[in-house]
Amino acid sequence: MTIIQDILNYTETFAPLSLAMDFDNCGLLVGNKKQQVSNALVALDITQDTVQEAEELHADLIISHHPVIFSPLKNLKTSSTPYLLAQKNIAALCLHTNLDLSEKFGVNTCLAKALQLKNIEYYMNPKQEECLVTGELDQAMSPVNFADFVKQNLYCGGVRYTQRSGSVKKVALSSGAGGESIYLAHKLQSQALVTGEIKHHQLLDARQYNITVVDAGHFSTENVVIAPLVKKLQENFPTIQFFQSKSCTDPVKYL
Repeated sequence: MTIIQDILNYTETFAPLSLAMDFDNCGLLVGNKKQQVSNALVALDITQDTVQEAEELHADLIISHHPVIFSPLKNLKTSSTPYLLAQKNIAALCLHTNLDLSEKFGVNTCLAKALQLKNIEYYMNPKQEECLVTGELDQAMSPVNFADFVKQNLYCGGVRYTQRSGSVKKVALSSGAGGESIYLAHKLQSQALVTGEIKHHQLLDARQYNITVVDAGHFSTENVVIAPLVKKLQENFPTIQFFQSKSCTDPVKYL
């Protein structure tokens, strides 16, 4: 019999809660650590659709990246996702910035593998909320070819990118809302930054630094961790059936 505490003990070996940033809310957010687990659903987000999918799969647990409870709750409506989880007796384990900051098995590590980068180096600073990985392409690419390479490898509906003068070889990665990492990427002499969200003034700074930015979307730059996480959990807990969510998809559509 495997209980949630067993899964928590295992995730502590590669994404310990001590790594989580101060603003975050990670760990078991709904449920009981002694609850038995037979089936589990793994998803980037927990939504009403995800809860319904978990119920149809007879899942006792949803493991997600984004916390299902982030800000303090002021009420608990019957239509809210946390309420539905409790009502259906489905637990929620959320691995957020502790998974972002993991060098053993983190979101940026999976992103680097998806983009086939070599010579990986980590730059993690939880106090300054920095999380950056750098690596190198096998061969240098033009900015437009690199942007297309990212689009194809991350299965994006589309990307935004900026044009640098010169090719791209050294790449920095900051999944999700990583636009602020452009300054560390510049300091580390990266020629490109792949992220999921970046602001206008940061794009202007990137142009000044002669860095190609590829904005591949929050979902696509983080969902790369889900399939490897399912595989990792399945190998360690063979008596549990882990499912990758099909209902959790990119909310952004592209013309």
